[in-house]
Amino acid sequence: MQRHDITLRVNGEDHTLTVDSRRLLVEVLRDALGLTGTKRGCESGVCGCCTVLLDGKNVKSCLMLALQSRDHSITTIEGLKGDDGQLHPIQEAFVNYGALQCGYCTPGFIMTVKAFLDENPNPTEEETREALIGNLCRCTGYVQIVEAIAAVAEGRHAVPP
Repeated sequence: MQRHDITLRVNGEDHTLTVDSRRLLVEVLRDALGLTGTKRGCESGVCGCCTVLLDGKNVKSCLMLALQSRDHSITTIEGLKGDDGQLHPIQEAFVNYGALQCGYCTPGFIMTVKAFLDENPNPTEEETREALIGNLCRCTGYVQIVEAIAAVAEGRHAVPP
């Protein structure tokens, strides 16, 4: 197996590492960089637990080789917090609206929602539900997740009704 020296820009910081040709991005993020917010779920791109942003677009890091992410900007759940350590409004809304239970799928949902709201800041409920198709949650039933997304879009993420 070939090894490659690469530099990855993750959460605004450059990381130079040596990786095997077949090493997945999710493995590098979790194992080499210690960014364990990105979860390993189905490992076939179906559940969305491994979702990260690549140049602002959501991607399944279990389906992407680390080598493919060179020359791109990667954002993980850890990269959403503010400089002062404050939660991102989407994270805050998920907490305040009870849009999580066990929390395993939550980072992937939040990263998907971030990319979605960046492209569509005022979505309909139907557009929101369609945007979530690539993420699976076995606990919440999606009602609170959709409510949290609507709250962020409407600028009321901090105070539930």
